[in-house]
Amino acid sequence: MTITDLPLGEFVHPAVFYSSDEEYLHLLVPFVVEGLEQGHPVAASVPARQLGLLREGLGAAADDVLLLDMEVEGRNPSRIIPMVLRRFADLHPDNHVRIIGEPIWAGRTDVEYPACAQHEALINLAFAGRDVTIACPYNTAALDEDVVTDALATHPLVWETGGRHGSDRYAPDAVVDRYNQPFDIAPDAVTLEVTTSAGIRDARRFATAHASRLGLSDSRTADLALMTTELVSNSLRHAGGSCRLSIWRVGDDLVCTVQDNGHLVDPLAGRRPAALDQEGGRGLLLVNQLADLVRVHTVPQGTTTHVFLHIAP
Repeated sequence: MTITDLPLGEFVHPAVFYSSDEEYLHLLVPFVVEGLEQGHPVAASVPARQLGLLREGLGAAADDVLLLDMEVEGRNPSRIIPMVLRRFADLHPDNHVRIIGEPIWAGRTDVEYPACAQHEALINLAFAGRDVTIACPYNTAALDEDVVTDALATHPLVWETGGRHGSDRYAPDAVVDRYNQPFDIAPDAVTLEVTTSAGIRDARRFATAHASRLGLSDSRTADLALMTTELVSNSLRHAGGSCRLSIWRVGDDLVCTVQDNGHLVDPLAGRRPAALDQEGGRGLLLVNQLADLVRVHTVPQGTTTHVFLHIAP
């Protein structure tokens, strides 16, 4: 069954199109206030500027809303579903939940955007049948036309100043496929082949040594060690028993890539919160939690996971 075919149940997922601060508040403040009046838990995770705007527009009602900076919480789009949306919704299983989530803003880079678009499409799969409304604002005055077009494909509904209506371009599976894009490994990347479980320790040492050389901080190098261990272990266990680890720097980011011969068929892998009694299945979730960006390219012949860590000045 594809995302498009899934029954939505009580799940409501509109793209909210606005072109000014006034439209932003006009569309979203009533959504929040109405929810609070009906006893619905409400959260908003939006970029810092919009967060301040929303807080001011809500006045005293803002005290009853969980307000989060999406530029922090959603710096890696792949962590938004488990660490922001599901984390809040799962706290209130017996009540309708309202969330404002704005993961795409004008400052997003071309490297980040494919992960953003896939995230918006996968929300529909992650929340199918859930009693949740997730409203996703899009600044049509600041975003490229292609981004707005993608929003029509990833959201079954549209809210704008002229009213509310369905999207006749809703096709989330097509968006997931279109942005399943490779990211070229740099010619100056250093690589290591790992073929046995004994090589996991070598992979960790390899990653941390080159991370330090490339300027990554000690704390983030420790995070990279954890992520390298999880990715390499997953490849050895589930993807044919070998993988290639590559590391390089591009601009202000360190990129760590793990290539293997497996095919990742679960689009929500690493995007589901782990149950307390769950054994395994936390590796990619941990990677998504720690990384500044994760891009995955998967085809039947193999999967490549790119992890980006920002190198502070």
